[in-house]
Amino acid sequence: MRKIVFDIETKNTFYDVGKSDPALLDISLVGVYDYATDSYSSYLEKDFPKLWPLIESADMLIGYNSDHFDIPLLNKYYPGNLNSIKSLDILKEIKKATGKRYRLDSVAAGTLGTRKSGSGLQAIQWWKQGEIAKLRKYCLDDVKITKQLYDYVRENNMLKYRDLGTIREIKIDASAWEKDSGSSITHTLPF
Repeated sequence: MRKIVFDIETKNTFYDVGKSDPALLDISLVGVYDYATDSYSSYLEKDFPKLWPLIESADMLIGYNSDHFDIPLLNKYYPGNLNSIKSLDILKEIKKATGKRYRLDSVAAGTLGTRKSGSGLQAIQWWKQGEIAKLRKYCLDDVKITKQLYDYVRENNMLKYRDLGTIREIKIDASAWEKDSGSSITHTLPF
């Protein structure tokens, strides 16, 4: 199974576009980790033709809040349909287990003992100021955290989050995450 972990940064905010719809935002950068090659990469919009074959080769896309945010936004640019590729949204799994949504920073702090290296608003400022190296580092740091959380929950069937200084556990059954769904994935582009 070829797994791709990804995260997206934007050029603008919901306030800028006047509505809380991810598809109205514009992508500044996409960060990716590919389990098949054990490598990280990132893509500006001009580089998307190099990103599509990688995405198209994936059996599963892994992200944090990706079903609600990243996939609808990336689908705006993608010439196919990302909804045809299996996705695993770690935040969705957390919400399924607890009924609540927890910030990536809180789950990273509780589970991994690490924090995010910035914020989405900082990423937008870096984009506007042309500080692409800072933007790239921040996005790939989030991809690394998401990958580490995925690996942790696959190994331990749980994650942790920090709640006002207290570490709390979230039980998550990840045993079926990588099981074949029984039907082949129909990719939408001829790569």
